[in-house]
Amino acid sequence: MKRIAFIVPPNVELLDLAGPVQVFVEAQFYGLDDKLEFYTFSDDPISTSGLGFGKVAHFNEAKLKEGDFVFVPGMSFEYVNSIAFRSERRFFEWLKECSEKKITVCSVCNGAFALGEAGLLRNTECTTHWRRVKELQGQFPDARVLSDILFIKSNNVYTSAGISAGIDLALAILEDLKGPLFTHKVARGLVVYHRRSGKHRQQSIYLDYRNHINPQVHEVQDYLIENLSRENNIEDLAALVGMSPRNLSRVFKEKTGSTVLDYLTLLRKEYAATMLNNPEYTIEYIAAQCGFKSARQLHRILKK
Repeated sequence: MKRIAFIVPPNVELLDLAGPVQVFVEAQFYGLDDKLEFYTFSDDPISTSGLGFGKVAHFNEAKLKEGDFVFVPGMSFEYVNSIAFRSERRFFEWLKECSEKKITVCSVCNGAFALGEAGLLRNTECTTHWRRVKELQGQFPDARVLSDILFIKSNNVYTSAGISAGIDLALAILEDLKGPLFTHKVARGLVVYHRRSGKHRQQSIYLDYRNHINPQVHEVQDYLIENLSRENNIEDLAALVGMSPRNLSRVFKEKTGSTVLDYLTLLRKEYAATMLNNPEYTIEYIAAQCGFKSARQLHRILKK
């Protein structure tokens, strides 16, 4: 069981903290067997909105090991730019020790400044909120600060841009841990249908084509993902959501940029590629589970 530890610093930005936390809470609903823990390096931390917290354990009490995660959310920049923040040398040393133990250290927004104080940004690609890119680069000149990305992993460190980018970062980590289909379910539960990648390079068929709010198209997409082995003709799909076949075809293409058939084929190819990693499955079995008429058809589709 992995531990995912969240630091609750003074003047924490609530969404920087709550966004990634909620991703993993939702993942637990779908079966993620990880433990969420919360630590602080100050007495009685209070958020920038004035909301306080109950008793939070000190980071010295953390029992993290290789493979675990630590998240440092953003704080008010007045605090990050203060002597009080820079004097938290023991906390910064602890972050460095975590990294040396191969614990992944993550930051949201200007939480990156804590990683910089810990020496974790040296010769490391990193990012932060766009308002603070110049300050981060100026304060840590040996860091390679990027300004136009949502998040990035470099060495054993994840950094992300401001506010909601922490959700994207958490989903990316979850995809590494549990795969794209599991992450799709979590994103769907959070009503975050379109997960943005760090450099917009990695794609996931389960999460792409979701940058719209049409509930009927979402319902069809969800149904297709859960029922790949069925015939899934346009008439049945249209009846499922109370639309005519012609109207569903038009609206689906308008909202997703893909036809229903092309989208279904991409889903089947993705699932087939995953199943092919299991040597116990025959090609005939995989073809049947993915809705292909024969192993020959599957081979032909995969070659395209």
